[in-house]
Amino acid sequence: MRRKAGALVPLELSILESVLALQSDGEQAYGFMLAKHIAGASGNATLTSHGTLYKALARMTERGLVDSAWEDPADAESDGRPRRRTYTVTAEGEVAIARERARLTGLVTGTGAVSPA
Repeated sequence: MRRKAGALVPLELSILESVLALQSDGEQAYGFMLAKHIAGASGNATLTSHGTLYKALARMTERGLVDSAWEDPADAESDGRPRRRTYTVTAEGEVAIARERARLTGLVTGTGAVSPA
């Protein structure tokens, strides 16, 4: 599937919205938590493949839509688990969300039908 320059694929929009939702709930947005949140939001019982999720996160980081940082090693050690890479939405990511929502809204007519693209 080819995309228009600057457009988001559905998974990228879901990731950005999930990061914002987790942050607003005071939660850290890391890979497994994002996969769980996306599955819950979409009503799926299955999680997004980690390979797919992490490739999308890498692309989004390169495009400046999200920032990532490794958590403090002491936090992971005290919890007895590996370190997590956490993600935050950048200002550019927030603009991309708004642009994509406006694009999707423009596709929907007053009857709820999707207009031909």
